[in-house]
Amino acid sequence: MLLEKPLQMQYDSIEDAFPEVDPGIIPFGSRILVQVRVAKKKTAGGIMIVDEVRKTEAANTQVSRVVAIGPLAFKNRSTMAAWPEGAWCNVGDFVRTPKYGGDRWTVVHKDEEEVEFVIFNDLDIVGKVTTDPLKIRAFF
Repeated sequence: MLLEKPLQMQYDSIEDAFPEVDPGIIPFGSRILVQVRVAKKKTAGGIMIVDEVRKTEAANTQVSRVVAIGPLAFKNRSTMAAWPEGAWCNVGDFVRTPKYGGDRWTVVHKDEEEVEFVIFNDLDIVGKVTTDPLKIRAFF
């Protein structure tokens, strides 16, 4: 079936897209720990989404919530002074992250839902999301 527009993923809340889950790891050095937005199991119309499409949605969307920041992030590695422009993001911010790279793992959440976490270097964060992170979605 050919879709003329993207599937409308239905989230009940921001907590639905980014559930509170302990990643089990704290980043060292200049690394940033992010939680990737969970792909929904059904569309706004109630159609169940197959796992392959969910994985594509998660991989292409690249919207993440900053969970932790290493003590050397956004600092000059030689002098330990903060960058002149300051930190690019803070814990709790939503950011765009690279599709590839980083150290990735999942943590099993309620109902066997897997929540993905990734550690990136501070320089790898693409940008800060300034709109509702639920409005940003992958295209198929």
